Amino acid sequence: MTITSDAALGQQTHDLDKAHVFHSWSAQAALKPMAIAGALGCTVWDFDGNKFLDFSSQLVNVNIGHQHPRVIQAIKDQADLLATIAPATANLARGEAAKRILDKVGPGFEKVFFTNGGADANENAIRMARLVTGRDTVLSTYRSYHGNTGAAIVATGDWRRQPNQYARGHAHFFGPYAYRSEFWADSPAQESERALTHLEHVIQGEGATGIAAILLETVPGTAGIMTPPPGYLEGVRALCDTYGIKLILDEVMAGFGRTGEWFAFHNYDVVPDLVTFAKGVNSGYVPAGGVILSPEISAAFDERVFPGGLTYSGHPLAMASIIGALDAMEDEGIVANAKRIGSDVLAPGLAKLQADHPSIGDVRGLGVFWALELVADRETREPVDAATMGRIKAALMERGLLPFLSENRIHVVPPCVVTDDEVARALAIYDDALTSLGL
Repeated sequence: MTITSDAALGQQTHDLDKAHVFHSWSAQAALKPMAIAGALGCTVWDFDGNKFLDFSSQLVNVNIGHQHPRVIQAIKDQADLLATIAPATANLARGEAAKRILDKVGPGFEKVFFTNGGADANENAIRMARLVTGRDTVLSTYRSYHGNTGAAIVATGDWRRQPNQYARGHAHFFGPYAYRSEFWADSPAQESERALTHLEHVIQGEGATGIAAILLETVPGTAGIMTPPPGYLEGVRALCDTYGIKLILDEVMAGFGRTGEWFAFHNYDVVPDLVTFAKGVNSGYVPAGGVILSPEISAAFDERVFPGGLTYSGHPLAMASIIGALDAMEDEGIVANAKRIGSDVLAPGLAKLQADHPSIGDVRGLGVFWALELVADRETREPVDAATMGRIKAALMERGLLPFLSENRIHVVPPCVVTDDEVARALAIYDDALTSLGL
């Protein structure tokens, strides 16, 4: 790759952003966002020519890496053919994209409803579940993030829900988190069993006959990459069947190769009623998301109008990017690469980091979806503070790695195309940064 510096253009980028752009999840006055000049594969660079290994995949969405030529070409070709069309029409790209997604998700699903992203995918999945069941309440975990639209943000479990309580009919429960168990569990099996007992008590306490859906991230992402213990998702499915509740699995972050499978739930013996997706379906090259429907839920709207839609549902450029991304991922073995990297390179590499650094209290994940949980004391498991995390971020970036940090965790989430050599470089950077800080 050819990288040239252009400090003047970098300053212009910063000045325009500061003057005119309102940023999400931020107090605006103190912002100094990084100005990105370009990217390729697993590398991004700034206007001063500084290169960074992108081990954030931006917002854990650039699964296929930056500027993949087949995705870029697919978008260009579609722009020449048909740049936009109303969603009430049929367009070939939308049909082909839906077919590819259904081929990857496997048996038990029939149709795809396309949205602009993950939040409105969850919003519409909730709407579908409520309409099909005639019930209102949606249960989701406290440690979760489902998006920033009306129902999606209230389904979210973390702090971002609290100033945004605009939607009705939501209740929360604790999901499994073995490292900081809410259930005094001493094994993954016990954590699963006790978490399921807790969930059933919440179902009964909220009134089972009023619950439309349980909405879960298959593997909670921003909340900490907490892989479910054995039997948990299967147990949630059984509870849904017992009480007539629809199971929605949010695969917005975990889907399309991130866990080393096409969908994260393929790691478990469970089939949901609805699956939501976005991010990795086309690595964010054009905004796109959607809901994958079971035959039962699809059929419920054969004679009944579905009261939802978006102007850009199935936008041709977005659909072309999905086709290009999924075809390239299939042909180039990108999902298999993510699986191998996870089991053969990241798992042992991160375990060694934990052995060498007392600040790493827990390592968990699969595929290219991992978290290092940092603690001030391994015995008490007291989290490191925000100031320490700030120093860690600075140390990582000084060494040429763009990290994803959340609370007291480093999320190790490179693109699915990451190579063994790139992982080795990243592991060396994590090691050196933590060593330099005495952690």
